[in-house]
Amino acid sequence: MSGESLNILNFADKKIRMLHVSWVAFFITFVVWFNHAPLLVFMKEAFDLSSQQLKALMILNVAMTIPARILIGMLVDKFGPRIIYSGLLMTSGVVCTAFALAQTYEQLALLRFLMGFTGAGFVIGIRLVSEWFPAKTVGVAEGIYGGWGNFGSAAAAMLLPTLALLIGGEDGWRYALMSTGAVAFLYGIFFYRVARNTPKGSTYFKPKKSGGLEVTSRRDFYFYLAMNIPMYIALAVLTWKLGPEKINLLSAVASNVIYVGLIALFIVQTSQIYKVNKENLKSGVPELQQYKSKQVAILNWAYFVTFGSELAVVSMLPLFFMETFELTAVTAGLLASGFAFMNLVARPGGGWLSDKFGRKKTLSILICGLAVGYMVLSQIDSAWLIPLAVIATMCCSFFVQAGEGAVFAMVPLIQRRMTGQIAGMTGAYGNVGAVIFLTVLSFVETSTFFMFIAAAAAVCFIFVQFLEEPAGHMAEVLDDGSVQLIEVS
Repeated sequence: MSGESLNILNFADKKIRMLHVSWVAFFITFVVWFNHAPLLVFMKEAFDLSSQQLKALMILNVAMTIPARILIGMLVDKFGPRIIYSGLLMTSGVVCTAFALAQTYEQLALLRFLMGFTGAGFVIGIRLVSEWFPAKTVGVAEGIYGGWGNFGSAAAAMLLPTLALLIGGEDGWRYALMSTGAVAFLYGIFFYRVARNTPKGSTYFKPKKSGGLEVTSRRDFYFYLAMNIPMYIALAVLTWKLGPEKINLLSAVASNVIYVGLIALFIVQTSQIYKVNKENLKSGVPELQQYKSKQVAILNWAYFVTFGSELAVVSMLPLFFMETFELTAVTAGLLASGFAFMNLVARPGGGWLSDKFGRKKTLSILICGLAVGYMVLSQIDSAWLIPLAVIATMCCSFFVQAGEGAVFAMVPLIQRRMTGQIAGMTGAYGNVGAVIFLTVLSFVETSTFFMFIAAAAAVCFIFVQFLEEPAGHMAEVLDDGSVQLIEVS
């Protein structure tokens, strides 16, 4: 497998222009999604929040993204990236402004939960980029999209505390938050005007039915149902964490209602998935159009470890640096931004390595490096030199984010018409990982937290060994019944 180079400065190339329009959209969603993390110290003072309440906000920020990425994946496959991305950006701007104006902790918590919907923007661009780039360069293109977009969390950490202080006053942090919401709203309008779903003359393949992934065998059907269970477990864990036994943000009655609702939703989703796949289960699927759900499951767990750990670490790292080394909020935010800073090169690098050396081999190596990296982070304490701690976090981050790039270098090569849904489910697993990791953090010391992630990575490495390298072509059926072959290697 050989990778082809991309000239990212060739703005005369329409696909390059679309790549830039896409990653900027993702960048803005990440700024908005994580604009609270570097400003938590201001919120703590303004609302007199406890440590547990701050941790609850971190968890709430990623919780909604679990179902949102599934839903957005379905919507983007059906309606196309252009309208869905523009709508999400504008909606995020409105909710962000409301969060900035919150007057109680309950309002902060609710609106932070709703802000989790912003994190689903990632899924949209994965489908859009896959439509514009061929298999030999899709890895590095998706890496640039994801990596440069993910840098939004680092930009928020570096800029927002300073902006809040420059504005000054008790409400400086509020105006800093609102500025990000305004940018998101305006860019949503711009995106709708300039973005296009596919190159001119190309077909935008859509699933035959919406409501769930199409599977190609009875075994894969049951496997798919099982893959949905961890997402519900993560939401149940979150509910328990917020309930009367822990933070007490939810009453016992409200918690029980949510538990029952999750069970009901799982039943409804199972029924919908069966309806989508009923015909395939009865009559079968031609061999040329089949794919293995195993591939999706392994990528899900790889993203659980990679992106899940990134979300968790990005959420806690500014506060960790501030408390460990007794730093100011601005300084801690700048130093912690080094973790997300690596997105600029690591995620595109992971995609490039996958294109050039193979998907499975690359992902295996990167998962190993990730495990070692978190083992090193578990040793950081106040005795460390601050520059050494920053270097350690950035080295670990390289493997984390390169691993993310390697995962999504393969996602578009499974089944084109369902790329949005596959990306949505894989992305949702990243948020499941974040919820689980942040929940673990609320019970243990940071050193144990990092070691837990390392152990999860070791298990994921075993799973990756069962991954199959994409080869040949995937098949999609045109409206006239003819079959189009799309190269995947």
